[in-house]
Amino acid sequence: MITVLALVAGGVLTLAALLALVRVIRGPTVLNRVVALDVLVSILISALGVEAAYNRHTTTVPIIVALALVGFVGSVSVARFVARDDDSGGEEAGAPTTLGVDA
Repeated sequence: MITVLALVAGGVLTLAALLALVRVIRGPTVLNRVVALDVLVSILISALGVEAAYNRHTTTVPIIVALALVGFVGSVSVARFVARDDDSGGEEAGAPTTLGVDA
């Protein structure tokens, strides 16, 4: 029974990874590509979790934690970089913005 569940989970994760790769390739903006890459990291983390549950071991837990940390830091870094690039005003870097509210 667990083998069938592992195969179904592997198939669903593979399909999700292929769809995320399509978004990485066709993404119209950098942020779409970054979100798709973040989804790919999440899918990889999920696949490692399925593998660990199937084989009943915990040796992949540090790898899962490291991948989650790298994915989070990478997404935040790119989001800050793009937000700084999109800053169209003459404001200095790091200054608070009005988030679309006209002052």
